[in-house]
Amino acid sequence: MTDVTPKPPVKDPMKSFRGVMAGSLIMEGITVALALPVVAKLGGGVGTVTGWSMIVIAVVLIVLCGFLKKPWAVPAVLALQVALIAFFVALPAVAILGVIFLGFWLWLLWLRRDVARRMVAGTLPSQQQAQ
Repeated sequence: MTDVTPKPPVKDPMKSFRGVMAGSLIMEGITVALALPVVAKLGGGVGTVTGWSMIVIAVVLIVLCGFLKKPWAVPAVLALQVALIAFFVALPAVAILGVIFLGFWLWLLWLRRDVARRMVAGTLPSQQQAQ
């Protein structure tokens, strides 16, 4: 009788990385939504174009969590960062959020590139043989 044990699934580092990106999008969406009182106080109110734009950006950030496998998702996230920075004219506090999160996303993309490079080289810890 042969012992047939199933092989454990190979870990996909990019799947874990998409989880990090999804969590980041949720946190950013919450942060942008929490900026709505600032828009209400300094930006003319939530019912203005600025207020509605903030609401739309917060919702789109959260919805993008489900589309991170798509090749257009990361450019869309970066475009939303640029949209937040464009608020500099109307509301500099929101633009500062955009700059902070743009820096964070650029760092995440650098990490993703590093993980992909290490995955191709076979140097990730999950790719090493147990001794």
